[in-house]
Amino acid sequence: MTVSEQKAALRRDLRAESKRHSAEERAALSIELCGIIEAQAVWKKAKAVLFYMPMSDEPDIRPLMTRALSDGKELALPRYLEEEKRYLACEIKDLEAELRQGAYGIQEPVLGCPVLELNRLDFLLVPGVGFSLTGRRLGRGKGHYDRLLAEAQGQKCGVAFDWQVTVEVPTERHDILLNCIVTPTRWHEVAG
Repeated sequence: MTVSEQKAALRRDLRAESKRHSAEERAALSIELCGIIEAQAVWKKAKAVLFYMPMSDEPDIRPLMTRALSDGKELALPRYLEEEKRYLACEIKDLEAELRQGAYGIQEPVLGCPVLELNRLDFLLVPGVGFSLTGRRLGRGKGHYDRLLAEAQGQKCGVAFDWQVTVEVPTERHDILLNCIVTPTRWHEVAG
């Protein structure tokens, strides 16, 4: 089986597992996860944070966005450039007024939002379908997020429910290693 086939099989398994958990359970676990992130020194020290707009099967980190703005942090969200097949990090100051429906049905910054240089980001909260404790991430299969992560210098943190953490994630050359993984029950620093 090729790496792509292994990834596709693992995505199917993890998505099936996710469907076994209710929206109410995911919401309660998301609150726990946000609390763990807020307790971390990297969160407290970060001046510029890249978030993601959660899909229904991902941990909901939107309460942290509100907290980041009230704490004076720069809040960035990915905006997809269709013509270049890549994401930019764009600054958001108003979560109500500066978001629109974007690529893949995900809310993203409107066109007027300023682009933040990726090297300004101290902390990146990274979604995925699955993660390993060795810092490997299984994305949705297009590689767009890996290209964004490859250019960023800040601490990259995989954000997951516990059932998304698996022993092994098949990897390819372009896959980016994460610095840590957070779930509703733990904060895990990747060794090395």
